[in-house]
Amino acid sequence: MIRVLIADDHSLIREGLAKVLARQSDIRLVAEASNGTEAARKAGSDDVDVAILDFNMPGRSGLDALSHIRALRPKLPVIILSMMPERDLALRAFRGGADGFVSKDSAAEEIVEAVRTVASGAKYVSAAVAELLAVGIAAPESQQPHEALSNREFQIMRMIASGHGTRQIADELSLSVNTIATYRRRVLEKLGLKNDADIIRHAIQYRLID
Repeated sequence: MIRVLIADDHSLIREGLAKVLARQSDIRLVAEASNGTEAARKAGSDDVDVAILDFNMPGRSGLDALSHIRALRPKLPVIILSMMPERDLALRAFRGGADGFVSKDSAAEEIVEAVRTVASGAKYVSAAVAELLAVGIAAPESQQPHEALSNREFQIMRMIASGHGTRQIADELSLSVNTIATYRRRVLEKLGLKNDADIIRHAIQYRLID
């Protein structure tokens, strides 16, 4: 029996995944989490065989939770869920130690296949995402400026692009306003941008926000 943890801040997503997994005789949902901190704590239990983490959660993101989980349980298979099957998001997930990357738009059968695949010790990526990754490997010169951002910088860039203010970001990430301002400055410098409006345009252009 494959025991699964689902972490997503949207209850409807968790409920939908739970229904899909409940139809499988070899998979059982044993834990749920609504944020990255809770996910990292519950994934540390030996009762979980596979963790499914939403890429974009408030506070500690899916990538942050993944990093914490890797420190606690280096061999626990982790699947990252994303609203968008974008190459940059997938690359960050796998570089962070993920075992699978699946778009939330995928069919239920793909989620189940991903769980079984990573539980067996293999990596899972859909054909669509695999093609995006292959293009990136074949043409490294096409790398975009945002790929130089750290995971925290990338997270804050996406939050700014989604309309979050400095104070809101600081509260959600439990960081100081000054720290967020420093990250924002680094993002602007690395991307060669001038202000938040430029960040929004960049994120929309490269489909980095939902």
